[in-house]
Amino acid sequence: MNSLIVIPTYNERENIGRLIDKIQIDASESHVLIVDDDSPDGTGQVAEELRLKDPERIFVLHGENKDGLGRAYVQGFRWALQRDYRIIVQMDADLSHDPSYLPRFFEAIRDSDLVLGSRYLHGISVVNWDLKRLMISKLATLYVKRVTGMPFTDTTSGFKCWRDETLRSIKVEEAFANGYLFQIETTYKAYRRGFRVHEIPIIFFERDRGRSKFDFRVIVEAIFGALKLRLRY
Repeated sequence: MNSLIVIPTYNERENIGRLIDKIQIDASESHVLIVDDDSPDGTGQVAEELRLKDPERIFVLHGENKDGLGRAYVQGFRWALQRDYRIIVQMDADLSHDPSYLPRFFEAIRDSDLVLGSRYLHGISVVNWDLKRLMISKLATLYVKRVTGMPFTDTTSGFKCWRDETLRSIKVEEAFANGYLFQIETTYKAYRRGFRVHEIPIIFFERDRGRSKFDFRVIVEAIFGALKLRLRY
């Protein structure tokens, strides 16, 4: 399949090289697009070094300012659609999303329009989260399900595989969310338009290098953003 893996980065110089190495093992035929959000730690330079080693498969976009997760994905998705990639994967750069699941995503997308990697499809599949973080994530998912009506077990998942026509249809460039709510908004728009959305089970691994970007603002954004989604769409 003509596939592209979009990876937004912000201060991930310790992880991006390890992630690319794993992708080359588990999805060797896929192209990779790193979208660096003006990282002050030099992630962009590391990304360029990776690109120079494999310029036919690895590509890099650089933001001039810290614009946020959603804007980075919009930039990456626009780049992918302009180049007619048929299958687009989105995943985190911190190795919390294991590239070994990529073949399962590619298999599942054959009969789907959007595939979600779920941490909760078969119980709770999260490694190295404390109880507080786990409860916040689980409660946020239940809250979003209740407000939006989405039936999925992991409504906040950021490990996804899209068909190009699905991304075009939801007009991802018009998304109002920019932080983690972007994950919820794009899934909700696909669901509301009647696309075939399926889940596959994944194990989520908390990062072992670098600093987590999860904070209280994520919770507030999810609470008010889910209501806004329901009213807007």
